[in-house]
Amino acid sequence: MIIRPYQPGDDRALIDVWNRAAPYDGMTEERWRRKVLLDANFNPQGLLVAVQGAQIVGFVLAVVRRLPLYGQDLEPHNGWITAFGVDPHFRRQHIATALFSEAYEFFLRQGRSHVFFASYAPHYFVPGLDAVVYPEAQQFFQREGFRLLYTAAAMDKSLVTFRVDPDVRAVEKRLMEKGYTFQTLSTTTIWPLLRFVEQEFDPDWLRAVREGLSSGVPDSRIMIARGDAGDVAGFAMFGGYDDIGERFGPFGVAKDLRGTGLGKVLLYRTLERMQQAGHHTAWFLWTGEHEPAGHLYRRAGFSVTRRFHVLVKEVKGEKRA
Repeated sequence: MIIRPYQPGDDRALIDVWNRAAPYDGMTEERWRRKVLLDANFNPQGLLVAVQGAQIVGFVLAVVRRLPLYGQDLEPHNGWITAFGVDPHFRRQHIATALFSEAYEFFLRQGRSHVFFASYAPHYFVPGLDAVVYPEAQQFFQREGFRLLYTAAAMDKSLVTFRVDPDVRAVEKRLMEKGYTFQTLSTTTIWPLLRFVEQEFDPDWLRAVREGLSSGVPDSRIMIARGDAGDVAGFAMFGGYDDIGERFGPFGVAKDLRGTGLGKVLLYRTLERMQQAGHHTAWFLWTGEHEPAGHLYRRAGFSVTRRFHVLVKEVKGEKRA
């Protein structure tokens, strides 16, 4: 077996290994092109391929920032392993260990000391490790010395019989009497929304909203709440990630207005629009299950479908030329 960097022409075989190794998180050629090859941070030296004979049997995808997510921050200490896999027929031959060892060398050459799995923006595939469906991977990460940072919950909700609860309508009426309005996005509210997201949330949310609108997400998929002065106070959207209409989010309310009911109204009104658009399900990949947002989702009828462990490991050694 040898380990080498990616070469053009490996793609079909890598996708096949991916789908055999991670059947719950399948890959297509279109997604591979968009989220791997066309990622501005993609470096062929970081896509390490295990080859036995003439057959590709495993891979690991290591990424460092060459383009900042926001401002000029290249996160110079951080690197990400966003995906890896070994063909099930070739496991227990220390292939994953060898791949990760080469990945650590790649990070050290780039001056990186903290390696995360798999919370990379903008092109993460899953937030982290699903230890329920991939127990062997959990054991492997433990042996490799990764530690848990936090657990993200993915949630789903059926919209087949969805109706906005009367108490939500009452909250909406009370907020409107205080001067709040709820409306879908328009050209005149794009800049106020972008400014609001930039001020209140993670840079990846700003990127998601901007890229969604640039790629043609209709204004009708974005609901905003505005105060009596016209400032944006919260927003919710769907279909903004990869043009998947049933994927809900991002969604958030100004920090000093949380607990006022604005989030509840935005959530229910957006779910209503999703159902009206013909969607049978609403889902998302990432929330804190025991945080206020997680409790709000549960009260709205969402249930946890998967849990993902976000992991980190410190790598040590001399920088290598």
